[in-house]
Amino acid sequence: MNPIPPSLILPLRRFLVVENCPAEWQHFDLYLFRDEETVFYIGQSHTAFNRVWSHIYDGWKGRSLIGRFVLMNWPRALHFTVEFCYSQAERFEPVEYNLNRAEQMLIARHTPCFNDTHNPHPAPLPTHYNPPTVRVRHPRNPRAMIREAGQANQRAEQSSATLWEP
Repeated sequence: MNPIPPSLILPLRRFLVVENCPAEWQHFDLYLFRDEETVFYIGQSHTAFNRVWSHIYDGWKGRSLIGRFVLMNWPRALHFTVEFCYSQAERFEPVEYNLNRAEQMLIARHTPCFNDTHNPHPAPLPTHYNPPTVRVRHPRNPRAMIREAGQANQRAEQSSATLWEP
């Protein structure tokens, strides 16, 4: 039997082309939206994969701050990272593998920009990003986002292939 992986990190552009939650990802119950330097948001859900998708779609409807932030920073957001964690992983032993406390532990460690609860000093949003309150310009709908993510993945694969060809 394969051990349950404690985390999974992937670019948002890769996440957006995964339509259904793979069985090996269903145990993940914590998630982080981030770039290389800044954590934007940390959340929890029984199935984190589904919750991340609901953030993306709810951004269009104005019901998700992080979803709206992704839209306001498109296409730069293609380079954001989604990190999934498992609250029963060894790193959460200090909080007795409690999902709420594991989320609080991550928030305390990373001080994400958009988490207010359990985060008395959220990190400032880097100035090179648009806040979630600006007007939507691009893309026009979620399908366009998914299509552009697929194209970005193809470009990344082609450029990495040319780097390694003799």
